[in-house]
Amino acid sequence: MKKLLLSLLFVLGCGFIQAGEPAHVIITAGQSNTDGRVPNDRLPDYIKAMATDTAFTQGAYKYCKIAQNRTDGKFRPFWPKSRRRAKPNTWGYDAIAYYWLEQLYQEKFYVIKWAIGGTAIAPSDNPRGTYWSADPKWLSDNVATSEKGKSLLLSFMANIDACIDQTLSKLENGYQIDAFVWHQGESDQAHGKEYYKNLKAVVAYVRHHLTEKTGKDYSNLPFIFGTVSRRNKSYSSDVEEGMKRLAKEDKNAYLIDMSDAELLGDKLHFNQVSAEYMGKQVYEQIKKLTKK
Repeated sequence: MKKLLLSLLFVLGCGFIQAGEPAHVIITAGQSNTDGRVPNDRLPDYIKAMATDTAFTQGAYKYCKIAQNRTDGKFRPFWPKSRRRAKPNTWGYDAIAYYWLEQLYQEKFYVIKWAIGGTAIAPSDNPRGTYWSADPKWLSDNVATSEKGKSLLLSFMANIDACIDQTLSKLENGYQIDAFVWHQGESDQAHGKEYYKNLKAVVAYVRHHLTEKTGKDYSNLPFIFGTVSRRNKSYSSDVEEGMKRLAKEDKNAYLIDMSDAELLGDKLHFNQVSAEYMGKQVYEQIKKLTKK
């Protein structure tokens, strides 16, 4: 009898070990500094080491899988690439964050990303414009950019939903969305005084959508974002104040100070120093949250 009990305990113990933890998921969105504009030949050496060509245009991270600006629910091994057709071989701060998260997690994790350069939250009269607006009436009057409409937020949600339905919901140990990472604001200069209200609405919309979609409470999902460099030619003090107000009022919002960030020659986009700095700050914040 004693041997039988020991055998049962061993089997149960092995099953417990094999059960594992839910897969980590990060959702990422924003405009050009999130899409990434730093040339791949300026990647840090620790990422270049994973490249399979001398121009650093091809390669794969070991654990990070990404669904970037797509709505079919499929993930591919991550390698830094922007969504621009003409110049895709560029990277942003998130490439750094994912690298260090690999070192932390040491297991497969997933990124759902939607980023398009030159995009604002506040809609304008530009017939070709696309926007992140969460205004209920505006959303009801528009459709996702993935369906040739104007709403980036609806495209982002479609990406998330497809990833959950096609991949994440089928994982043996389930999944957990750890954080919402964001950098945007340069294109809202003309609507700076509305930025606090507009960004707050975007964050609330994403949290509510995730809660409704998954059945889990994501009302306190960590929101990690960065300010716009004051060297940026589209810098707005109103936008920065709106970010600071949101971070002060929302206990689950974490703001990274990028006010002194160095930029590329276009005076719009982070250079390699700034992108690496913000990426590490994103990683450090997620690491702190993971330990709680």
